[in-house]
Amino acid sequence: MAPAWDRFAHWPALRARLGLLALVLLLVAAALVPIGEREDKIETRSFVENLKPGQNGADAKNGAERPRDEDLVLYDRVIARIRKGENYYDFIVAEHRRANYPVNPGFAIRLPTLAYIEAWIGEPGQIVAAIVLMFAVLLAWWRRLGEEPGGEQKRRLLTLAFLFLGVSLGLNRYYFVLHELWSGTLLALAFGLHRVREDGTGRWGAALAVAALALAIREHALPFVLLMAAMAFWRRDWREGAAWSALVAAFLIALSVHHQVIAAQVLPSDRPSDPWLALRGLSGWLSNIVMSSNLRFLPHWLAGPMIVLMIAGWANWRSWAGAFGTLLFLGYGLAFMIAGRPDNFYWGAEIAPAMFIGLAFSGRAVKSLIASAFPDAPEASR
Repeated sequence: MAPAWDRFAHWPALRARLGLLALVLLLVAAALVPIGEREDKIETRSFVENLKPGQNGADAKNGAERPRDEDLVLYDRVIARIRKGENYYDFIVAEHRRANYPVNPGFAIRLPTLAYIEAWIGEPGQIVAAIVLMFAVLLAWWRRLGEEPGGEQKRRLLTLAFLFLGVSLGLNRYYFVLHELWSGTLLALAFGLHRVREDGTGRWGAALAVAALALAIREHALPFVLLMAAMAFWRRDWREGAAWSALVAAFLIALSVHHQVIAAQVLPSDRPSDPWLALRGLSGWLSNIVMSSNLRFLPHWLAGPMIVLMIAGWANWRSWAGAFGTLLFLGYGLAFMIAGRPDNFYWGAEIAPAMFIGLAFSGRAVKSLIASAFPDAPEASR
């Protein structure tokens, strides 16, 4: 007797066979498609390198200081100028020109939120914030798993282990100035803080506040907020849906102001941004997640299929958390297939931390698909 939360265990044979076939095809495709363009077009570095103590951006193998990535140098200069008392919008366009980075459209320039926060707390504060945020994510999900179907003690511990692999990327000081690093971890926290009661209403206040901060840091968090609003309206929780919708409206107003301020400083001679509509397909989705997470250390024929297994685990988890996670990660996956150049791989950090939870449910998902697809097979063969 399979538990109610085990979705695939309750599928009829035909549906299960089709699902199993789709899973196998996706696993094979994920093992074969290229991950990133590491050799010729872009040079990538892991978010979680084994740095020796005290080395910030150093080569852990020989102790030599390596050059700082150009985009990170830009953010370093921005933070330094804010610490001197300068206003972000007075110099950010000039800094982009200095680095030969595009300023047109205005969305090519980051929102100022993270720069002001990091200028205020300094590097010691960033280290403390990263550690506190990681443990907050683990604690929030430990509590949520205890209230969700399928969160038995054994799986709860396994889930936390996989989640740690996901959120630990936020501890690398070298990338503290990268917006997606913080925004993605905050989204994992907001997801863990959210609850849905038995009557369909949500406990969402803390999740809303955390998601608002993630959104203020990076606009790529917007799909998370939109899905929260849509799911609340689906459950007929009008109050929660209105709250998430109000956040979307407030953010769009702020983003419009940001864009107008930048646009007023753009010159005809400024280089426009390269197109983001790249249509990279499955490789784009897998590359963004693999290259912005601990999966970066694995061979591509193994790392790609692990992402597919994550999605299978989320899809098999019949709960409000499972439904939200499945829609969220598939939605971002589709977006990464369509938009984003190869050098935008770091966008994957927006969702990579929480995705790892799906691995804790993936084994059960595969087993249940096989059992449902071949219900007459002997138990030992399932």
